Amino acid sequence: MAVIREQDLHKGHDAFAQWLQTSHRMIADSIPTNTDAARDFRLEFSPRLPRQLWAMAVRYSLHLLEKKAPGEGVEVRVAPWGAIKILDGPASDPHNLTPPDVIELEPDVWMRLAAGITSWQEEKDAGRITAVGERDDLSDLLPLV
Repeated sequence: MAVIREQDLHKGHDAFAQWLQTSHRMIADSIPTNTDAARDFRLEFSPRLPRQLWAMAVRYSLHLLEKKAPGEGVEVRVAPWGAIKILDGPASDPHNLTPPDVIELEPDVWMRLAAGITSWQEEKDAGRITAVGERDDLSDLLPLV
């Protein structure tokens, strides 16, 4: 099942663009000059936007990742708004339909990564990424913009 309906792609595109624009403006206006403080600010960054906008932005960005790295080997979950399977590799176990590699992220973590606000390593070091399996690093695929 697709993470976003075909008829909602334009809404998703607009939501993702709005999330990016708002985020980059807020960061430019607020980021501290101290390197450690700037990193901490970026790792905590989560703009206050309507829930529906967040949902569409997450779904659309997952759609972009799915198009960028098609496959069935790694499941990327951004609860509660979407999950996709990407990258070639062993497919799902026929008993539980879960691939051997699973990555789980909170929506704010996912959007920071998709937008290039933080790096995979920064979020991983902060303990914000749960990943199981051999392919537990999406840094080569991110950011999406």
